Amino acid sequence: MKLNDFSALTAALLEFRDARDWKQFHSLRNLIISLNLEAAELLELTQWKSDAEVEALPSNPAIHEALRDECADVLLYLLLIADAAGVDLATAAREKIDKNAQKYPVAKAYGSRAKYTELG
Repeated sequence: MKLNDFSALTAALLEFRDARDWKQFHSLRNLIISLNLEAAELLELTQWKSDAEVEALPSNPAIHEALRDECADVLLYLLLIADAAGVDLATAAREKIDKNAQKYPVAKAYGSRAKYTELG
């Protein structure tokens, strides 16, 4: 099975979920909560660390695996949310990039961390 696109990955995830009868626990609300809990676990890997220590995390094999697992958990919950809400993530992401390009034109935003409302 091809797992390098959102549709195939979502299909594999739904098959995994349905084989375990877990859909009953996957209301949109519960999925959004779970996504945030997983994002917090990702964030926890950086707690009390300096910027330099955080940048070095991927070079530690055990921490790299933890980063990988937490990123995967976040993505999997996001796929379930998108499925439940009828959102095509690839299309939504492309459209959001286009919206952001309008808000943050290169000539005004290059090298700036200012919010689009603050760009002159």
